[in-house]
Amino acid sequence: MAVTTVPVAPAQAPATVAPRVQRNRRTSPTATILLLLGAAYCLMPVLWVLVASTKSASELFNTFTFMPSTHLFDNISFLNSYRDGLYWRWMANSALFAGVGAAASTLVSAMAGFALAKYDFRGKSFVFNLVLAGVLVPAVILAVPQYLLLAKVGMTNTYWSVLLPSMISPYGIYLCRIFAAATVPNEVLEAARMDGAGDWRSFVRVVLPMMRAGLVTVFLFQFVAIWNNYMLPFIMLGDDKLFPVTVGLSGLLNQGATQPAMYTSVVTGALLSVVPLVALFLGLQRYWRVDLGAGAVKA
Repeated sequence: MAVTTVPVAPAQAPATVAPRVQRNRRTSPTATILLLLGAAYCLMPVLWVLVASTKSASELFNTFTFMPSTHLFDNISFLNSYRDGLYWRWMANSALFAGVGAAASTLVSAMAGFALAKYDFRGKSFVFNLVLAGVLVPAVILAVPQYLLLAKVGMTNTYWSVLLPSMISPYGIYLCRIFAAATVPNEVLEAARMDGAGDWRSFVRVVLPMMRAGLVTVFLFQFVAIWNNYMLPFIMLGDDKLFPVTVGLSGLLNQGATQPAMYTSVVTGALLSVVPLVALFLGLQRYWRVDLGAGAVKA
């Protein structure tokens, strides 16, 4: 008796699978609206500063808020001539404070974070917990104690009174500890020691290049924080030639009550002070990495 075999068609996926996948790939209108609102919330002040810097002192308060004018270069010229270019002295001071302070803070954070991640020593947990506690303390609270300490040694009203407190960043140390633990494998350090490299040479030649993406992030965070810092230099400095741009513009703003032209100078100065930060972010963005957990040893 012959047995006939009936071919069985392969099982097909339910018809609802494809539409379900497509439905998951669609962009939620609610999420898009929220993102647009967030972008508008962040960009509206920048747009206002850009538009307001093009107005004269009379137009600043008597015209529509977002109606531009043609006085931008006049405002820049007036700001440039104010007290023989004092504004650019403030910008140079901000660049000094932020550049040197951020570079020193990044180096200190890298060394401390690497030591906490890769070395075992007595009191390691206590030191790390102390760093975490420092992250939770606002910098404003420390400004007055730092002033009293530096006043004891006669270092107030000097560049060092702003630079020294800026060189230590608990948040930077914490980030570098995370970066070192994630991107510097122990096998690489052991190989460097076998090749005869000491701890310092291994740190400079091996560890720092591997932590480059994380160090750029720490440098950017610290640079922006120091550049925008107001309270610390306001307390430490008394000579207006040592002021950073934040404290200097605040002084101009106080003069606006008797000299309305100063309001446009403050707005124009605020616009110009943003340019270095934008240039820094655009110049260093190529060093950012999405996968900071990728190490040097891969399976």
